[in-house]
Amino acid sequence: MIAKNILLVAFGGMLGSVGRYLCAVIIKHESFPYATLTVNIVGSFLIGCTMALATKHDNWGDWRLFLATGICGGFTTFSSFSWECINMLQHQKYLQAIMYVLVSLLIGFTATIMGYWLLKQS
Repeated sequence: MIAKNILLVAFGGMLGSVGRYLCAVIIKHESFPYATLTVNIVGSFLIGCTMALATKHDNWGDWRLFLATGICGGFTTFSSFSWECINMLQHQKYLQAIMYVLVSLLIGFTATIMGYWLLKQS
């Protein structure tokens, strides 16, 4: 049982990490970390959807591990987010850092609620 769970999380994490990397390649990071912001918002929406489905279906334990813990865990980048905030502060980009934190939290939280609500209703 534990080996199966580890494999579900590991495979999902691999897919999420590759997705994260591809977003960074596609969305250029020049003056603002748009790729990280996008990944965090999309990941927040996806985890909201996943958890809504998991609460509706008793047999969704494996999917929850694979999607929420694995894919979303590998895909979202709050560790990168934290470092980018520190980096902005070190370069005295205070307003940019504040805006990044606020937009990430507010829209990310809203996306999670929307994903949860949309799939919980169906």
